[in-house]
Parts: sequence; C-alpha cells; structure tokens
Amino acid sequence: MDCPACSDAMITLELADVEIDHCLRCGGIWLDAGELELLMDDRQKANDLLASFQESPAQTEAPRKCPICDKKMAKIVVGQDTPILLIDKCRRGDGLWFDRGELQDILQRGQLDSDSRIQRLLADMFGQNSSEQR
Repeated sequence: MDCPACSDAMITLELADVEIDHCLRCGGIWLDAGELELLMDDRQKANDLLASFQESPAQTEAPRKCPICDKKMAKIVVGQDTPILLIDKCRRGDGLWFDRGELQDILQRGQLDSDSRIQRLLADMFGQNSSEQR
C-alpha cells in the first residue's frame, strides 16, 4: 500500500491484533476501518470520537487519495482546540490517515489514553517513545 501523503510504500506493523500501516518516510499512520476501535480497546470511546468528526468546510490542505479505494478523502476537523487538527478520512469508510504525531495529539486532546496504554502500544510498534514519533 502506498502512502497517501508522500507515495512511498508503507510497512504493516502488527501488535495486539491491530495492524497499522506506517510510512517510514513521512511518519504517517493509516488505520483501516475498525482498527481505531481495536487500538482504543473501548468501543464506546472510539464511537464517540468517530461521531465527533466533522468535515472541514474550509480546506487549507490539498486532498489526499485513500490508499484503498483511490478516491479523494475528506478533511476532518478533530475537536475544537487550537491549533486546528485536520485528519483525512475515506468517504467510503475504508479508514483514517494520520500525519506524523496526529494520532497522539488526538489521544492527548481528548484525554482518551489516560493510562497511556495506546502510547505504549505505539511505542512498542515503532520501537521508540512517543516523543520521538513527532
């Protein structure tokens, strides 16, 4: 699968039943549909987070193509904090794209990883601590 940001081939990392497609060049992360829920290990929190996603009316970033269906993804505003955090979401529901550090930002902003389980999981997957991923 090719990276939607830089077009390099991504690698697939698996840990605890979660497969994450990761771009070594730009540091982005692709989560297929359902993998965010597995990663968060709390279906209700994951569903609440997904339900909060709103498409950005004003797009400052160029649209990216979904690595699964090759269609333009929607730019999604996550939360209401400043600076605004935009992620990419496949309109057909194939998955979510997070640029380097965006997944960690979402977890911190939403206080969705109070025990740092996901941060540790990501650190185990990438063989580094979360501050090195940014």
